[in-house]
Amino acid sequence: MNGLIGKKIGMTSIFDETGKNIPCTVIEITPNVVSQVKTEESDGYTATQIAYGSRKEKRITKALGGHLKRAGLSSVQKVAEFRNSSLEKAQGDKIEMSDVFAEGDIVNAVGTSKGKGFQGVVKRHKFGGVGQATHGQHNRLRAPGAIGACSTPSKVYKGTRMAGRMGGKRVKTTNLKVVKLLVEKNIMLIKGSVPGHKGSLVIIEK
Repeated sequence: MNGLIGKKIGMTSIFDETGKNIPCTVIEITPNVVSQVKTEESDGYTATQIAYGSRKEKRITKALGGHLKRAGLSSVQKVAEFRNSSLEKAQGDKIEMSDVFAEGDIVNAVGTSKGKGFQGVVKRHKFGGVGQATHGQHNRLRAPGAIGACSTPSKVYKGTRMAGRMGGKRVKTTNLKVVKLLVEKNIMLIKGSVPGHKGSLVIIEK
């Protein structure tokens, strides 16, 4: 598996050769740097570790900073690892977007979904509401209803769908198509939606 780390810019739409309007997510993928090459002899498995972006050195741990200096890097925003990578790259080499992806490729996108805060069951679990509004329901239309199971087992089962915090979790969207590559601008257009807010970091897996 190969992949790169990028930043979600937002959404747009383009027209294909048949005139159909295609909604697309815009991903900016500047050159990633190989921070470590793992082998069977040294680590017990083969993998390529890549780094993306930059930030203040005081924002990273000393352990990560020492690890990055071996690859000639001072600080990065995100590090990701791809096992059994087919790219023949050495530590410190740059990986361009065109080295991994081409138009028409099918990819997966991994990111952190938007945080929605504390939400009820209708928004969080798509409950339809209870009963009819004209039969004395008062303000109970969006309530979850009963959650118990009588005197046996006298408890609420784990995993019962209830209100709670929604979003803010690692999400993988699969089988997305690369519609267009703007290599000179380091821009990739992916058909459909990609998890995360504008400006969030995403991993694009081939």
